[in-house]
Amino acid sequence: MSTDTEQSAGKLYGVGLGPGDPSLMTLRAVAAIAAADVVAYHSARHGRSIARSIAAAHIRADHVEEQLVYPVTTESTDHPGGYRGAIDDFYEEAAARLAAHLDAGRTVAVLAEGDPLFYGSYQHMHKRLAHRYETEVVPGVTSVSAAAARLGEPLVEAEEVLTILPGTLPEEELAARLAATDSAVVMKLGRTFSKVRAALEGAGRLDEARYVERATMPGERTGRLADVDPDSVPYFSVAVLPSRIDAEPVVREAGEVVVVGTGPAGPLWLTPETRGALAAADDLVGYTTYLDRVPVRPGQSRHGSDNRVESERAEFALDLARRGRRVAVVSGGDPGVFAMATAVLEVASQEEYADVPVRVLPGVTAANAAAAKAGAPLGHDYATVSLSDRLKPWEVIAERLRAAAAADLVLALYNPGSRSRTWQVGKARELLLGLRAPDTPVVVARDVGGAQESVRVVRLADLDPAEVDMRTLLIVGSSQTVAVRRAGGEVAWTPRRYPEA
Repeated sequence: MSTDTEQSAGKLYGVGLGPGDPSLMTLRAVAAIAAADVVAYHSARHGRSIARSIAAAHIRADHVEEQLVYPVTTESTDHPGGYRGAIDDFYEEAAARLAAHLDAGRTVAVLAEGDPLFYGSYQHMHKRLAHRYETEVVPGVTSVSAAAARLGEPLVEAEEVLTILPGTLPEEELAARLAATDSAVVMKLGRTFSKVRAALEGAGRLDEARYVERATMPGERTGRLADVDPDSVPYFSVAVLPSRIDAEPVVREAGEVVVVGTGPAGPLWLTPETRGALAAADDLVGYTTYLDRVPVRPGQSRHGSDNRVESERAEFALDLARRGRRVAVVSGGDPGVFAMATAVLEVASQEEYADVPVRVLPGVTAANAAAAKAGAPLGHDYATVSLSDRLKPWEVIAERLRAAAAADLVLALYNPGSRSRTWQVGKARELLLGLRAPDTPVVVARDVGGAQESVRVVRLADLDPAEVDMRTLLIVGSSQTVAVRRAGGEVAWTPRRYPEA
């Protein structure tokens, strides 16, 4: 990294030492230490430095040693800025000590366990000095790689995703991220171990979790995380969720069915919970269009079908679960809104499936997605109605539209039209114009979240049924709904306060 300092200034090295075994230091790390005049390393107040112990064989008698002693680690402090203030002051003072050597033309090697820029103390020196002095960072083997190697299990394969988390995150955040990923490593255990264990259990992944303590160092320990005594866990330990590919099949006495809502479009609309349920399933069952939104995973079976066989699809999923399979029934939007949850629960209520667990996981509904794209048209009371007369007669639909319009509710209209149903939108517009003003805002939202997304706000009188198809959702405003043209287009919202309130 080039700088505009005087030519006589020394060079800064951030030296990665690897996970603990001195034989895992790189040749470049050894060379950087050899070239240094000053060797710096961090330690707690007890004075022992793991970094120095790793590099001990390469530290010479003529090296100037700078021990950077943390004023606090986990204990409290009387510093006026609290823990963060004490640490920030320490980093500033430590950087100043190193800068004095660099200004004197000395080469400084800052030792770092693992990799210098991976949860390491060196990075705080780097941020304060690298823009001022010539700097080289020497990468090192991380504890993540060391843990996987010591377990002897693949960490990630093919298209799997690896997530690395600090155990200091809140338990709910840990659980959400652990549920949503394929493989994971949780760092910084020690005092956080019980919380991390609870998060793994909450994410349904405790049985998969492995534990690695002091990888490649004396006192190394590995095993199932569920078997570890929380009181025995040091800071230098990690939790690992290895690759699921080729994992030993889980033998279950009974399976389960999870009905999963994928939202209105692709992966961006999945919740962490639904993403995790899809990844953990043995079998995916659903309408082929919705199944295509879910990534293909090795070892998972996919069972696609036509959109008109909901009961048969539900029965098939429940039969799989009865044989010990973990089944995800894939539904678009939210599975409880004109979708698969009802069909599954209806069949599951039969006596023969009474012992099969069924869970329903919510998803982003088409109405909520369309409303967000348009502004906030569902900001007050609203009604949701399907215009499809395949499962109920048009007379019932018309009566519900009249009742909702008479109550001055905003209307979210699902399934407004298709190739075989072309007249319902026109009939609905005609009916509503008898009860709503012609300039009532109507959101016409098509393919929200998809490549063909189009969201417009039109007047009720100008709504063209020919522009509406099965991929369209309509939101018809109430008497209070407002549409305003702003930079970037027209937005609509319904005030939360009604005039008489």
